[in-house]
Amino acid sequence: MEGTPHPIPRTVEEVFNDFKGRRAGLIKALTTDVEKFYQQCDPEKENLCLYGLPNETWEVNLPVEEVPPELPEPALGINFARDGMQDKDWLSLVAVHSDSWLLSVSFYFGARFGFGKSERKRLFQMINELPTVFEVVTGAVKQAKEQAAAQNNSSKNKSSGRMPSRQPESQSKGVKPSATKDEDESGEEEEEDDEQGATLCGACGDNYANDEFWICCDVCERWFHGKCVKITPAKAEHIKQYKCPSCSSKRARV
Repeated sequence: MEGTPHPIPRTVEEVFNDFKGRRAGLIKALTTDVEKFYQQCDPEKENLCLYGLPNETWEVNLPVEEVPPELPEPALGINFARDGMQDKDWLSLVAVHSDSWLLSVSFYFGARFGFGKSERKRLFQMINELPTVFEVVTGAVKQAKEQAAAQNNSSKNKSSGRMPSRQPESQSKGVKPSATKDEDESGEEEEEDDEQGATLCGACGDNYANDEFWICCDVCERWFHGKCVKITPAKAEHIKQYKCPSCSSKRARV
């Protein structure tokens, strides 16, 4: 159920942008806004659905009454299982159904506007480059290299700035560093840069960027963009132990 009508995507790029917007809204509901989402999923209410909207927002609402609906509907009754499962398991279950819904909406648009084999393949490849909602919510997106990079960054920065290590000033401003005679050292720097780039934000799922402030949760050890969790470098200096919104809400309900 979407209160404000949105332009109907018709090209592969438009459908992908619609997918990204809805995905960002769902991730926000299940990570940074998890306490608000939890409260809205009252088991005493009727069948509720979690909707991701193209403008990167989300809402919990009743399904539309028309049959068939204009768009595929998310999983019904997510609120009924809220108090019968562990919070982590419940959020993971909602995330799995959210991923299924996102794909169904995108391929609905593809079918409606006659995407051919090559267009469907290109759309899926673009979608597949992003971590799933489930991977972001559970942290399963981290591979061995990403874990090593995160642990290395965490050990170096826990006492100082809670930020991933920065690249040289010339690189952070987009200036390619001058070539060095020692190719081995250059190769090591590039490998380190790749590891930093592989670290993903636990809120939005986007990659590490040199010009952004990051902070690591001391409980779940996931990294977050400062802007995603509303933490500035100045605030971070006064935080002895940082807990992300998800870990904070869990502790509050215990």
